[in-house]
Amino acid sequence: MTVGEQEIQVDEGKEPPRKSMTIGAVCKALDQEFPDISISKIRYLEDQKLLSPRRTPGGYRLYSQSDVARLRTILRLQRDEFLPLRVIRQELAAGRSAADIAAPAGDSRARRRPSVSVQERGPLYTLEDVLEETQAEASLVAELEDFGVIKGEVRAGAKYYDETEREIIRAVTELARYGVGGRNLRVLRTSADRESALLQQILAPSLRSRNPQRRKEALEALENLAAVTSHLKHLLLVRDLRNIAG
Repeated sequence: MTVGEQEIQVDEGKEPPRKSMTIGAVCKALDQEFPDISISKIRYLEDQKLLSPRRTPGGYRLYSQSDVARLRTILRLQRDEFLPLRVIRQELAAGRSAADIAAPAGDSRARRRPSVSVQERGPLYTLEDVLEETQAEASLVAELEDFGVIKGEVRAGAKYYDETEREIIRAVTELARYGVGGRNLRVLRTSADRESALLQQILAPSLRSRNPQRRKEALEALENLAAVTSHLKHLLLVRDLRNIAG
C-alpha cells in the first residue's frame, strides 16, 4: 500500500470507491508497459490539462478506469508516435483512443497518420524542465546540440527548447538505451533536411505568397505532405526491417 493510499484511508475513513485508483496504484498498473512511468510524470500531464482525475475532500487524486485508459493512450502516443503534447491533446479531442493505436494491421484505424503541425512552436521549456520531463542526461542534450540535431534558443542568458525539440530529446533518450548517440543521428538529420528541402521546393511559390488565404492553404498542404512523407518513411522502414528479421 502506498503512502497516498494510507493517507486517503485516514482522511476518508474508508477505502476509495470501487474501480477508482490512487496515483500510486496507477503507476503500478502501467509499470510493465511503461517502465519509465512515475508519479511526477502523471502529475505533469495533469498540469498540461491532459488528465482530470477526481479529487477527494482531502485533495488526493482518484483515477477512474476511463482516466487510466486515457493516460495509456497519451503514453502510447508519446512512445510510439513521438507526438508532442499539443498534438496529443488534438488527437484526444478528435476521439483517438488506446484501441485505435493497438488496432490490428488490417484495421483502417491502424493506418491513420499522426498529426503534424508546422505553424506553431508551442511553449518554450528550460533545460531543467526538459531534463526532468524526458529523464535525459544533460550530456546527451549537449551532444545533440553539438551535432545539430537540436538548437534551442537563448533568452536572457538562459537556454530554452520548444515542444518539438523536447520530444526529439525524449526519443533520443529512448534510443540511447541501445547505445545510439548524437553522432549516430547524422543520417536521420540529413534525411530530414532533404525531405524539408523537397517539400519547400514543391510549395515555395505558395508559401511566399502575400495572399493570406493562399499562404494558409500552402501551410495546410505542407502539414499534409509532411504527414504523408512521414507515413511513407515509416512503411519503407518497416519493409526493410522485415527483410532484416527474415
